Amino acid sequence: MQEYSRFFIGGEWVEPAGTGTIDVVSPHTEEVIGRVPEGTNADIDRAVAAARQAFDHGPWPRMTPAERGEALGRLSAIYAANTQQMADLVVAEMGSPALFAAFAQSAIPQMVLQYYVDLASSYTWEEERQGMQGPVTVTKEPVGVVAAIYPWNVPQFTLLLKLAPALLAGCTVVAKPSPETPLDAYLLAEWVKEAGIPDGVVNFVPAGREVGAHLVAHPGVDKVSFTGSTLAGRQIGEVCGRQLKRCTLELGGKSAAIILEDADLATTIEGFKLASLMNNGQACAAQTRILAPRSRYDEVADALAAMVGGLAVGDPADFATEVGPLVARRQQERVEDYIRIGQDEGAKLLVGGLDRPHDRGWYVAPTVFGNVTNDMRIAREEIFGPVLALLPYEDEEDAIRIANDSDYGLGGSVWTADVEHGIEVARRVRTGSCGVNLYSIDPNTPFGGFKNSGLGRELGPEGLEAYLEYKSIPRPA
Repeated sequence: MQEYSRFFIGGEWVEPAGTGTIDVVSPHTEEVIGRVPEGTNADIDRAVAAARQAFDHGPWPRMTPAERGEALGRLSAIYAANTQQMADLVVAEMGSPALFAAFAQSAIPQMVLQYYVDLASSYTWEEERQGMQGPVTVTKEPVGVVAAIYPWNVPQFTLLLKLAPALLAGCTVVAKPSPETPLDAYLLAEWVKEAGIPDGVVNFVPAGREVGAHLVAHPGVDKVSFTGSTLAGRQIGEVCGRQLKRCTLELGGKSAAIILEDADLATTIEGFKLASLMNNGQACAAQTRILAPRSRYDEVADALAAMVGGLAVGDPADFATEVGPLVARRQQERVEDYIRIGQDEGAKLLVGGLDRPHDRGWYVAPTVFGNVTNDMRIAREEIFGPVLALLPYEDEEDAIRIANDSDYGLGGSVWTADVEHGIEVARRVRTGSCGVNLYSIDPNTPFGGFKNSGLGRELGPEGLEAYLEYKSIPRPA
């Protein structure tokens, strides 16, 4: 069992202000595997003060981008040498299957970090423009102290989406890990120290929602970057709006995968293992609405049920496992409630259901509902588990209408033998990303959503610009 008794604040390991602790429980064994102190408002105050001092008076914002990139490069190298250690830790914390975790929970976060290391030298930090009355220097400066609040499902990925560009921009950061997954933050803190990032630039305080709300509203914070539920995002956006505080909100999704008439069904169904069931279905961008043409509906239903019913469900540390447990008992119960809702709404259970695959651990049987209509709750609400809804459509226009008939607009995909036509369809889907014959998130390109899926973008140069303020400096001709 891994136990920590202090927080990483101001470049040091400091005693907590309170006496509370957070137990980290294995979703597979239901046993306690770690313990960390539980942050209080006083701990947040101390962390914000350290980040404020580092931003207002420390060297980090005053370094050149190349110097910051060099420091982040040291962190990236340490990360790259230890990706398996990080992946194993996240598997133990939240039940992500080891094969998925090997890239999504550690390798991809390191790639995100390295992307921003490389961007330091190619990004245009300052430019000269000819104004109406003379030359103008347009420069970009760091926004200030950033509150990074991120979830348990892909903790390192969602943290690095914030931490890497914020640090490159010259910001300082107070990060609040989720109570379910604080251990990986402690490992990263050790690497931050080893990389020689100046004191106070990165601070970690694991805590619950109430303390997170204190961080959001803290007057010493200049920007909030949040990944989580749409409900929590609305609350955060309201606070930031009142304070005119910058915010980036990456929220929920109910993404649609459109199977066109000409799609190769074998490769499409195989693609859904990742696109729809990644991370045990605990992914905001998972393609959980499967849209099939009426002419091929039965064929798709049989193939999808066969694939989902044949998935290996078990110990997430086993590389043969395709679906592991959900993160917590409350999540298991929530997903099972949605399975009941689907049955009550009249959807046809094609595979899965309420029979748990294992007696111990927070497992839910991978489930597919057929004969789903888009007004059903299982088609409109984010379930966040291995539950798929299969919806028939009449023609291509109907498929696009159904895909866009959602409160969300995060991800999506189109599956077809004609890639160029697939791109045309993807352009008409109102989401922040929409893949053709796959779904992926690339560090080079912006990620975020339309509608209730959030505000702003992460990744790519756009992700860096979310942590920059523009300044114009005109002068006489």
